[in-house]
Parts: sequence; C-alpha cells; structure tokens
Amino acid sequence: MWEIAQDLMVFVLKAAVIVFAVMLIVGVIAQAAQRQKGRKGELVVDRLSDDLRDGVHRLKLELLDKKHRKKIQKELKRKQKEQKGASARKRIFVIDFKGSMDAHEVDSLRREVNAVVAVAEPGEQVMVRLESPGGVVHGYGLGAAQLQRLRDADLELIVSVDKVAASGGYMMAAVANHIQAAPFAIIGSIGVLAQLPNFHRWLKKHDVDFEQVTAGEYKRTLTMFGENTEEGRHKFKQDLENIHEQFKAHIRKFRPELDFDKVATGEYWTAQEALTYGLVDSLTTSDAWLLERRESHDMFLVRYVVKKNIGERVGRNVAAVLYAVKNFISKN
Repeated sequence: MWEIAQDLMVFVLKAAVIVFAVMLIVGVIAQAAQRQKGRKGELVVDRLSDDLRDGVHRLKLELLDKKHRKKIQKELKRKQKEQKGASARKRIFVIDFKGSMDAHEVDSLRREVNAVVAVAEPGEQVMVRLESPGGVVHGYGLGAAQLQRLRDADLELIVSVDKVAASGGYMMAAVANHIQAAPFAIIGSIGVLAQLPNFHRWLKKHDVDFEQVTAGEYKRTLTMFGENTEEGRHKFKQDLENIHEQFKAHIRKFRPELDFDKVATGEYWTAQEALTYGLVDSLTTSDAWLLERRESHDMFLVRYVVKKNIGERVGRNVAAVLYAVKNFISKN
C-alpha cells in the first residue's frame, strides 16, 4: 500500500512540474506580448454605506431571539422604505491610495479624481484613505496636485491615515482640509533623501576605466562609477536643499501654523505626537469615521481597477498549483 502511495506521489510531482513548466513558458510569452500593449482598467463604484448598514443590521439581528428578530426586521424594512421616499441624503466619496516608492498608483488616482470631480457637488466630502511611506518627488508631487483638484472643485477633502503618511505621503496628506490618523500611525518625515553606491575604487583596483562625457557643467554631479568630487557633492547637496525648501513651501501653503524648525527636520512621529505639532487635526480611524456616518450619508467607494494581464493570471495559477502539491505531500 505504501509503495502505491509513493508511486502516486511521484506521478503527481512529475505532473505538477510539467504543468508548472508549461504555464511558466506561456506566462513569459504572454508577459512579453503584454508589454507591447497599454494596461487597461475600469472604474468601479461600491456603495459603502449599504455595506456598513447591512453589516451592523445583520449582527444586531443575529443577537436577538426569533420573536424579536422578526419584529426588528419589519422595522428595518419600514425605515428603508421611508428613506427611499425621503429627500436625497448627503454624499461622501471615498478613494483609497496606497502608494509605493515610484508612485505609479497616481495614474489610478488621477482617473478616480476625474470621476469624483465630474459628479460631486460643491461642498460635498471626499475621504482619501491614504497609506504611503513616500518615494520619488515628481510622483508624489503629482499625487498632491491631483488631490488639490478636489479642493479646487470646492469639495471638502478629508485625508485619513491608518498606518503611515511620511515624506511624499505627507506631502499629499497636507493638501487636505482635515487630516485624521489612527493613534499609532506614522506621520511626518518632511525631508529629502538621495543615496547611491560608488564603485570607483573597486573599478580602479581591477584596472577598469570608466569614461563619462557630459555637456553642461552640472549635467552630472555624483556618479556610481566615476570618481566623485567635493564640488559635485556640494552641488548635489544644494539640489536636495532646494527640493526640501519647495517641500516646506508646499506644506506651509496648506498648514501655515506649523513650526517648521521643529517639524521639517526629516523626523517622523506617531499621530499622537504629530497632533501636538499640528501635523494632524484629530485621532481616529477611517472605519470609525465612516461608521459614524452610515445612517446620515450615502457613501461611495470609487476605484479604478487595472485588469490583470495574462502573465499575472498565469503566475497566480502556478502559485495555486504549487500550493496544492505542497498540501498533498504534507498530508501523505
């Protein structure tokens, strides 16, 4: 019996290897073909208020006995009918932004902002649930400009930080009319960082020459392979200081009451500390804020969803196959 089980396991492993190889080849080919095409997506709108209310109602009903449950269900149905017949409620639009180092998510943000600006009425609220440790200056600068469009449309912008809004993330958050954060969220890091390795001594040790030709005195200040000079380092530092001053000017535009000698040092704080410095306006989570308004507002989550290409779908299937094989082996 054990020999039969062993043979079966060997057969399954061989089959899995063949399937994995075929799917990997297909995935590589598909990924290469997909690079020639633009990534497409679609705008998706979810009614958050319905989901929140339904969840609360279901839990309340589950906690009741059968007799009281029927009574409450009737009351809920009656209230729903009354709400449908009543005048339109206030609306809140919700956008999620989870930024990476290269800030490529700003492209989806742009499309989401386009949609909200097109349909929202002046005075309505937009909550952006923002999470980012920062990244490239031009990417997060564009992200901040996209949020500025919401304010330019006379919409009230609330940025909610549950985990982190640092450096470029805080650059975006600062645009808001109101910044709220969970107590232990990381806030701040108003500074600029650049770093790169230098292989000049290693190349010199191995008798490898590196040639670099530029036109323009400061076309290249620091390099990874050439010998860096004090003049180049000084110019590079000047450029960083210049960007830092622009960063501070951006924050000062929206939060002029801040003491920049204290907050623009590149340090970061928990939201509890940041509140004392004026970097955030209140302490709460995005869930708590939305839940408080579930009965009084209609809330819409606006998402631009990029469709996964063939390579990504194949990769996901390969992972599923490997996971199934692993479970089969562990059980046998």
